[in-house]
Amino acid sequence: MKTIFFGTPDFAVPSLRALLESGEEVPAVVTQPDKVKGRGHKLSQPPVKEYALSRGLAVLQPSGIRTPAFLEDITRLDPDCIVVVAYGRIIPPSLLKLPHLGCINVHASLLPAYRGAAPIQWALINGEDKTGVTTMLMDEGLDTGDILLKEEVDIYDEDNAVTLAQRLSMIGASLLIKTLQGVKDKRIKPLPQSSEVSYAPPLKKENGRVDWSLSAREIVNLIRGTYPWPGAYCSMNGEKINFIKAAVAHDSNGGAGGRIEKISGNEILVGTGRGILAVSEVKPEGKKIMTAAAFMHGRHLKEGAFFDAL
Repeated sequence: MKTIFFGTPDFAVPSLRALLESGEEVPAVVTQPDKVKGRGHKLSQPPVKEYALSRGLAVLQPSGIRTPAFLEDITRLDPDCIVVVAYGRIIPPSLLKLPHLGCINVHASLLPAYRGAAPIQWALINGEDKTGVTTMLMDEGLDTGDILLKEEVDIYDEDNAVTLAQRLSMIGASLLIKTLQGVKDKRIKPLPQSSEVSYAPPLKKENGRVDWSLSAREIVNLIRGTYPWPGAYCSMNGEKINFIKAAVAHDSNGGAGGRIEKISGNEILVGTGRGILAVSEVKPEGKKIMTAAAFMHGRHLKEGAFFDAL
Protein backbone atom coordinates (compact mmCIF):
# COMPACT_ATOMS: atom_id res chain seq x y z
CA MET A 1 0.00 0.00 0.00
CA LYS A 2 1.43 3.37 -1.02
CA THR A 3 1.24 5.78 1.90
CA ILE A 4 2.38 9.40 1.90
CA PHE A 5 3.39 10.61 5.35
CA PHE A 6 2.81 14.17 6.58
CA GLY A 7 4.57 15.08 9.84
CA THR A 8 7.06 17.50 11.36
CA PRO A 9 8.20 17.24 15.04
CA ASP A 10 9.78 14.51 17.16
CA PHE A 11 6.30 13.24 18.05
CA ALA A 12 5.78 12.10 14.43
CA VAL A 13 9.05 10.18 14.01
CA PRO A 14 7.99 6.91 15.74
CA SER A 15 4.91 6.74 13.49
CA LEU A 16 7.04 7.12 10.34
CA ARG A 17 9.48 4.52 11.66
CA ALA A 18 6.65 2.08 12.39
CA LEU A 19 5.18 2.66 8.95
CA LEU A 20 8.46 1.70 7.29
CA GLU A 21 9.10 -1.26 9.57
CA SER A 22 5.60 -2.62 8.83
CA GLY A 23 6.58 -2.88 5.18
CA GLU A 24 4.36 -0.11 3.81
CA GLU A 25 5.62 1.72 0.72
CA VAL A 26 6.28 5.40 1.49
CA PRO A 27 6.93 7.19 -1.83
CA ALA A 28 7.29 10.60 -0.13
CA VAL A 29 7.37 12.37 3.23
CA VAL A 30 5.90 15.86 3.52
CA THR A 31 7.17 18.12 6.29
CA GLN A 32 7.42 21.80 7.17
CA PRO A 33 10.22 23.93 5.68
CA ASP A 34 13.52 24.24 7.53
CA LYS A 35 13.54 27.05 10.11
CA VAL A 36 16.16 29.47 11.35
CA LYS A 37 16.96 28.74 15.01
CA GLY A 38 19.29 29.87 17.75
CA ARG A 39 21.65 32.78 18.11
CA GLY A 40 23.66 31.60 15.11
CA HIS A 41 20.55 31.85 12.89
CA LYS A 42 21.32 28.51 11.30
CA LEU A 43 18.76 26.54 9.32
CA SER A 44 17.38 23.64 11.33
CA GLN A 45 15.72 20.62 9.73
CA PRO A 46 12.47 19.22 11.18
CA PRO A 47 13.05 15.91 13.03
CA VAL A 48 10.85 14.08 10.50
CA LYS A 49 13.02 15.33 7.64
CA GLU A 50 16.21 14.20 9.38
CA TYR A 51 14.79 10.71 9.94
CA ALA A 52 13.32 10.44 6.43
CA LEU A 53 16.63 11.38 4.81
CA SER A 54 18.45 8.84 6.98
CA ARG A 55 16.14 6.17 5.50
CA GLY A 56 16.62 7.39 1.93
CA LEU A 57 13.08 8.70 1.52
CA ALA A 58 12.00 11.51 -0.79
CA VAL A 59 11.16 14.64 1.23
CA LEU A 60 8.82 17.43 0.14
CA GLN A 61 8.81 20.75 2.04
CA PRO A 62 6.24 22.97 0.35
CA SER A 63 5.78 26.51 1.62
CA GLY A 64 2.07 25.94 1.00
CA ILE A 65 0.02 22.77 0.46
CA ARG A 66 -2.95 24.40 -1.27
CA THR A 67 -1.21 25.17 -4.56
CA PRO A 68 -2.05 23.38 -7.82
CA ALA A 69 1.62 22.46 -8.21
CA PHE A 70 1.74 20.61 -4.86
CA LEU A 71 -1.57 18.85 -5.51
CA GLU A 72 -0.16 17.72 -8.86
CA ASP A 73 2.97 16.37 -7.14
CA ILE A 74 0.89 14.29 -4.70
CA THR A 75 -1.58 13.17 -7.38
CA ARG A 76 1.31 11.91 -9.51
CA LEU A 77 2.43 9.67 -6.61
CA ASP A 78 -1.06 8.05 -6.60
CA PRO A 79 -1.23 7.25 -2.85
CA ASP A 80 -3.63 4.68 -1.44
CA CYS A 81 -3.56 6.50 1.89
CA ILE A 82 -2.21 9.68 3.48
CA VAL A 83 -1.09 9.56 7.11
CA VAL A 84 -0.89 12.82 9.07
CA VAL A 85 0.92 13.04 12.42
CA ALA A 86 1.49 16.51 13.91
CA TYR A 87 2.15 18.06 10.51
CA GLY A 88 1.23 21.55 11.69
CA ARG A 89 -1.10 22.68 8.91
CA ILE A 90 -4.73 21.98 8.04
CA ILE A 91 -5.02 19.54 5.14
CA PRO A 92 -7.16 21.02 2.32
CA PRO A 93 -10.17 19.18 0.83
CA SER A 94 -8.32 18.58 -2.45
CA LEU A 95 -5.83 16.34 -0.60
CA LEU A 96 -8.40 14.75 1.72
CA LYS A 97 -10.32 13.42 -1.29
CA LEU A 98 -7.28 12.11 -3.14
CA PRO A 99 -6.44 8.66 -1.61
CA HIS A 100 -9.13 5.99 -1.93
CA LEU A 101 -8.51 4.80 1.67
CA GLY A 102 -8.68 8.35 2.96
CA CYS A 103 -6.43 10.46 5.18
CA ILE A 104 -5.70 9.03 8.62
CA ASN A 105 -4.60 11.25 11.51
CA VAL A 106 -2.85 10.26 14.74
CA HIS A 107 -4.04 12.71 17.42
CA ALA A 108 -2.69 12.88 20.98
CA SER A 109 -5.97 12.94 22.88
CA LEU A 110 -9.13 10.93 23.37
CA LEU A 111 -11.26 12.76 20.82
CA PRO A 112 -13.51 14.70 20.93
CA ALA A 113 -11.62 15.94 23.99
CA TYR A 114 -8.79 18.37 23.23
CA ARG A 115 -9.27 18.99 19.55
CA GLY A 116 -6.53 21.25 18.25
CA ALA A 117 -2.79 21.85 18.12
CA ALA A 118 -1.70 21.39 21.76
CA PRO A 119 -3.65 18.50 23.32
CA ILE A 120 -0.75 17.22 25.44
CA GLN A 121 0.02 20.61 26.94
CA TRP A 122 -3.57 21.49 27.79
CA ALA A 123 -4.32 18.08 29.29
CA LEU A 124 -1.46 18.69 31.74
CA ILE A 125 -2.35 22.33 32.41
CA ASN A 126 -5.93 21.31 33.17
CA GLY A 127 -4.80 18.60 35.60
CA GLU A 128 -6.14 15.57 33.73
CA ASP A 129 -5.12 12.18 35.09
CA LYS A 130 -5.79 10.35 31.82
CA THR A 131 -5.35 11.10 28.14
CA GLY A 132 -4.62 8.93 25.12
CA VAL A 133 -4.25 8.65 21.38
CA THR A 134 -6.94 8.56 18.71
CA THR A 135 -6.66 7.56 15.08
CA MET A 136 -9.21 9.36 12.96
CA LEU A 137 -10.45 9.46 9.39
CA MET A 138 -9.87 13.10 8.54
CA ASP A 139 -12.54 15.47 7.24
CA GLU A 140 -12.57 19.21 6.63
CA GLY A 141 -13.19 20.15 10.28
CA LEU A 142 -10.70 20.65 13.10
CA ASP A 143 -10.18 17.09 14.39
CA THR A 144 -13.85 16.30 13.78
CA GLY A 145 -13.50 13.16 11.64
CA ASP A 146 -14.81 9.69 12.43
CA ILE A 147 -12.92 7.69 15.06
CA LEU A 148 -11.01 4.59 13.98
CA LEU A 149 -9.18 3.45 17.14
CA LYS A 150 -8.43 4.85 20.62
CA GLU A 151 -6.02 3.95 23.40
CA GLU A 152 -6.20 5.46 26.89
CA VAL A 153 -3.06 6.40 28.84
CA ASP A 154 -2.47 7.37 32.47
CA ILE A 155 -0.82 10.72 33.16
CA TYR A 156 1.77 10.42 35.94
CA ASP A 157 2.44 13.09 38.56
CA GLU A 158 6.02 13.44 37.30
CA ASP A 159 4.99 13.88 33.66
CA ASN A 160 5.61 17.09 31.76
CA ALA A 161 4.81 17.89 28.13
CA VAL A 162 8.07 16.30 26.96
CA THR A 163 7.82 12.98 28.81
CA LEU A 164 4.11 12.57 28.07
CA ALA A 165 4.65 13.32 24.38
CA GLN A 166 7.39 10.69 24.23
CA ARG A 167 5.07 8.02 25.64
CA LEU A 168 2.13 9.02 23.48
CA SER A 169 4.28 9.08 20.34
CA MET A 170 5.20 5.43 20.83
CA ILE A 171 1.62 4.43 21.56
CA GLY A 172 0.48 6.43 18.54
CA ALA A 173 2.93 4.60 16.29
CA SER A 174 1.61 1.21 17.40
CA LEU A 175 -2.00 2.35 17.08
CA LEU A 176 -1.33 3.65 13.57
CA ILE A 177 -0.17 0.24 12.34
CA LYS A 178 -3.21 -1.47 13.92
CA THR A 179 -5.42 1.13 12.28
CA LEU A 180 -3.93 0.73 8.82
CA GLN A 181 -4.24 -3.04 8.99
CA GLY A 182 -7.85 -2.76 10.16
CA VAL A 183 -8.70 -0.28 7.40
CA LYS A 184 -7.13 -2.48 4.72
CA ASP A 185 -8.95 -5.56 6.03
CA LYS A 186 -12.20 -3.56 6.48
CA ARG A 187 -12.37 -4.72 10.10
CA ILE A 188 -12.58 -1.20 11.50
CA LYS A 189 -15.83 0.68 11.16
CA PRO A 190 -15.38 4.48 11.47
CA LEU A 191 -17.62 5.90 14.20
CA PRO A 192 -18.78 9.50 14.56
CA GLN A 193 -17.34 11.40 17.50
CA SER A 194 -19.59 11.57 20.54
CA SER A 195 -19.42 12.89 24.13
CA GLU A 196 -18.24 16.31 25.29
CA VAL A 197 -16.05 18.40 22.99
CA SER A 198 -13.10 20.45 24.29
CA TYR A 199 -10.32 22.33 22.55
CA ALA A 200 -6.54 22.67 22.78
CA PRO A 201 -5.47 25.81 20.90
CA PRO A 202 -1.80 26.56 20.19
CA LEU A 203 0.09 27.83 23.22
CA LYS A 204 1.02 31.49 23.30
CA LYS A 205 3.80 33.08 25.31
CA GLU A 206 1.32 34.62 27.72
CA ASN A 207 -0.09 31.17 28.58
CA GLY A 208 3.02 30.59 30.69
CA ARG A 209 2.58 33.61 32.97
CA VAL A 210 2.17 32.53 36.59
CA ASP A 211 -0.87 33.92 38.36
CA TRP A 212 -0.16 33.72 42.09
CA SER A 213 -3.88 33.69 42.91
CA LEU A 214 -4.01 30.16 41.49
CA SER A 215 -3.57 27.17 43.80
CA ALA A 216 -0.26 25.39 44.23
CA ARG A 217 -1.69 22.42 42.31
CA GLU A 218 -2.75 24.61 39.38
CA ILE A 219 0.69 26.24 39.20
CA VAL A 220 2.41 22.84 39.24
CA ASN A 221 0.17 21.75 36.35
CA LEU A 222 1.06 24.95 34.48
CA ILE A 223 4.77 24.22 34.93
CA ARG A 224 4.32 20.66 33.65
CA GLY A 225 2.19 21.63 30.67
CA THR A 226 4.23 24.60 29.43
CA TYR A 227 7.65 22.90 29.62
CA PRO A 228 9.80 23.56 27.63
CA TRP A 229 7.88 26.35 25.86
CA PRO A 230 6.73 28.93 26.75
CA GLY A 231 7.59 27.82 30.27
CA ALA A 232 5.86 28.90 33.47
CA TYR A 233 7.39 32.26 34.31
CA CYS A 234 7.28 35.26 36.59
CA SER A 235 9.89 37.78 37.76
CA MET A 236 12.03 38.60 40.77
CA ASN A 237 13.38 42.15 41.03
CA GLY A 238 12.79 42.65 37.29
CA GLU A 239 14.53 39.42 36.27
CA LYS A 240 12.44 36.88 34.34
CA ILE A 241 12.40 33.47 36.04
CA ASN A 242 11.13 30.20 34.54
CA PHE A 243 10.04 27.48 36.94
CA ILE A 244 11.34 24.09 35.78
CA LYS A 245 10.35 21.73 38.60
CA ALA A 246 7.97 22.19 41.51
CA ALA A 247 5.59 20.20 43.66
CA VAL A 248 2.73 20.86 46.04
CA ALA A 249 4.16 21.10 49.56
CA HIS A 250 0.64 21.10 51.00
CA ASP A 251 -2.83 22.06 49.80
CA SER A 252 -4.05 23.94 52.85
CA ASN A 253 -4.22 27.71 53.01
CA GLY A 254 -1.06 29.47 54.07
CA GLY A 255 1.23 32.24 52.93
CA ALA A 256 0.78 35.16 50.58
CA GLY A 257 0.69 34.62 46.83
CA GLY A 258 4.22 34.77 45.40
CA ARG A 259 5.96 35.26 48.75
CA ILE A 260 8.93 33.06 49.67
CA GLU A 261 7.77 31.58 52.95
CA LYS A 262 10.74 29.35 53.67
CA ILE A 263 14.04 28.13 52.25
CA SER A 264 14.28 24.40 52.92
CA GLY A 265 17.27 22.44 51.63
CA ASN A 266 17.28 22.76 47.83
CA GLU A 267 13.68 23.98 47.72
CA ILE A 268 12.00 27.29 48.24
CA LEU A 269 8.46 27.26 49.58
CA VAL A 270 6.24 29.88 47.96
CA GLY A 271 2.75 30.98 48.93
CA THR A 272 -0.09 30.72 46.42
CA GLY A 273 -3.83 31.33 46.30
CA ARG A 274 -4.26 28.01 48.08
CA GLY A 275 -1.45 25.89 49.44
CA ILE A 276 2.34 26.09 49.33
CA LEU A 277 4.43 25.53 46.22
CA ALA A 278 7.80 23.77 46.67
CA VAL A 279 10.07 25.00 43.86
CA SER A 280 13.20 22.89 43.26
CA GLU A 281 14.55 24.06 39.86
CA VAL A 282 14.45 27.41 38.08
CA LYS A 283 15.97 29.01 35.00
CA PRO A 284 16.72 32.74 35.08
CA GLU A 285 16.52 34.32 31.64
CA GLY A 286 19.79 33.82 29.75
CA LYS A 287 21.13 31.42 32.39
CA LYS A 288 21.31 27.66 32.85
CA ILE A 289 18.86 25.62 34.89
CA MET A 290 19.82 25.73 38.58
CA THR A 291 18.46 24.58 41.91
CA ALA A 292 16.12 26.98 43.59
CA ALA A 293 18.52 27.21 46.53
CA ALA A 294 21.42 28.21 44.23
CA PHE A 295 19.18 30.87 42.69
CA MET A 296 18.34 32.26 46.14
CA HIS A 297 21.93 32.25 47.40
CA GLY A 298 23.32 33.78 44.20
CA ARG A 299 20.98 36.74 44.56
CA HIS A 300 21.20 37.00 48.37
CA LEU A 301 17.43 36.68 48.66
CA LYS A 302 15.75 36.03 51.97
CA GLU A 303 12.47 34.66 53.17
CA GLY A 304 9.72 37.21 52.69
CA ALA A 305 10.85 38.26 49.19
CA PHE A 306 8.17 38.19 46.48
CA PHE A 307 7.95 36.72 43.02
CA ASP A 308 5.93 39.05 40.82
CA ALA A 309 3.76 38.39 37.80
CA LEU A 310 5.70 39.49 34.71
